[in-house]
Amino acid sequence: MRHGRVAPIKSETALGKGNLWRIFGFLAPYWFRLVLILLTVAAAAFIGLVPPLLVRGIIDSAIEGADRPLLLWLSVGLFSAAVALGLVGVLRSYLNTVVSQRIMYDLKLRMFTRLQSLSLRFYTEARTGELMSRLTSDIAGIDTIISGSLVTVAQNVLILTTTLVTMLALDWRLTIVSLMVLPWLIIPTLTVGKLRRRLRTERQQRSASVNSLMAESLGISGLMLIKTFTREREVLARFQRENWDLMELQVREALVGRWYFMLLFIVTTGGPAVIYWFGGGQVISGSLTIGTIVAFVALLSRLYTPATDLMSLHVDVVTSAAYFERIFEYLDLEPDISNAPNAVDIENAAGALEFENVVMEYTPGRRALDGLDFSVEPGQMAALVGPSGAGKTTITYLIPRLYDPTQGRVLLDGTDIKGLTLESLREQIGYVSQETFLFHDTVGVNLRIARPDATYDEMLEACRAASVLDVVERLPEGFDTVVGERGYRLSGGEKQRLAIARMLLKDPRILILDEATSSLDSHSERAVQMALATLTEGRTTIVIAHRLSTVLAADVILYIDEGKVVERGTHSELMALDRRYAGLCREQFATTLSGTGWLD
Repeated sequence: MRHGRVAPIKSETALGKGNLWRIFGFLAPYWFRLVLILLTVAAAAFIGLVPPLLVRGIIDSAIEGADRPLLLWLSVGLFSAAVALGLVGVLRSYLNTVVSQRIMYDLKLRMFTRLQSLSLRFYTEARTGELMSRLTSDIAGIDTIISGSLVTVAQNVLILTTTLVTMLALDWRLTIVSLMVLPWLIIPTLTVGKLRRRLRTERQQRSASVNSLMAESLGISGLMLIKTFTREREVLARFQRENWDLMELQVREALVGRWYFMLLFIVTTGGPAVIYWFGGGQVISGSLTIGTIVAFVALLSRLYTPATDLMSLHVDVVTSAAYFERIFEYLDLEPDISNAPNAVDIENAAGALEFENVVMEYTPGRRALDGLDFSVEPGQMAALVGPSGAGKTTITYLIPRLYDPTQGRVLLDGTDIKGLTLESLREQIGYVSQETFLFHDTVGVNLRIARPDATYDEMLEACRAASVLDVVERLPEGFDTVVGERGYRLSGGEKQRLAIARMLLKDPRILILDEATSSLDSHSERAVQMALATLTEGRTTIVIAHRLSTVLAADVILYIDEGKVVERGTHSELMALDRRYAGLCREQFATTLSGTGWLD
């Protein structure tokens, strides 16, 4: 398994036996329904032999012998066979649809579960449109082959076998003439399949690119960027270009093999003409009856159609290999952050944090953290300050294991966090980032992400503590109001306060505040700071903040620069040291007087 990285798909790779066994593995849970499907297939194959034989009896016995009762019974039998065949077909279609849709459900669930298990590193490299393409169009692309392959193979093999036996019983000479046409159905198949498969692979990759462009440019953030920079024409031109390329690939894929399928049509149409010519001569010579020829022509469709379907199925299987490869490629991704084999749960953590010689590289050779060492005692508030890009946010990513350090260890209560289960570790941590995300759902649903069993009163209290209750009460349906895509029905400050309420509702042992009050006005900030003062009591808190009010309340201040702690101490200690932190404080004091605020 690869660790969270996807290599380009090679279009010439065949659908190997390993993948075929994996496909069969998705069928295994539904073996009983598959057996029922095969029984309906067998029933349809044998019932389908009845009409040609009844037609032969109608012509050679009932009509030739002027036997009206026999004509009636044979006609009733012909009608009954059609009804029975239709009923069996409906039952087979129902069973087949249920099985195929459940397999699609299983595939989507497994794919979604795998994607959820991957770390942030994977998502910083992947494109949302590509992920959506694999979850939707790729899985939809194999629906036909999953739902139809087993039935098609079983049905056509049975039909071919029973038809050949029946034809031989009727006349071996006409059977040989009929079989001489089959090679013309088989020869072109391999070439057509390979070409269509290559085009389908290219089409899926191009489709993923178009989906990514749409997801980025039609999302709220992307759309605002495009409009504010007046880049609609450029984006439209790019979409037009990529969509045109996709259209051309789809046209080429649709037209590939048209000559081949035209040949199939000619062969399947010309076969009866050969039978009439050859068999007619036998009738004239008296060695065959007219009913036998008519029955034989009726059986020809049961010979050529299954053969054509099997060849077309081969083409479909080969061209669908690209879908399977793309799906299995993601299913094979191994999370680079997962529970260790002997990981243990942690409950009611005291909250002691320690970084031991931590090195973090997002890309090899570029250190975001370089030998970082510091510790925070239980219940302390540690403020991280320093210039942009110094590594402050990276530190907060390592605590809940959104990333793992390249070297060194992060310890919680003296235990390496890699030895703790991810779920229990993250249950101890509350995280409020500077970019608040809300789902396109109600206020209540967004709050209960923190604690699904939270009561109405608990949500009220959390919102009151975060100074956002008045906002919720003004909404049309209160907690049942849908906040819109990414919460854009709320202002930035309202979203931030709602995120703080969500964190208050979780009531964690460790708090991580990444500029949690950056979008608040002075009045709201004071109210939230009071709520946070109560919440942080007795809990370990890591704060990234650029406002002096937050820094002054910290038990320890860590000045981070180039991935290292270059200064540490209380506000008064660092001011007395009169180095980088003191310089930043003086800069903030000056800019605050001018009304601009201190920005990192």
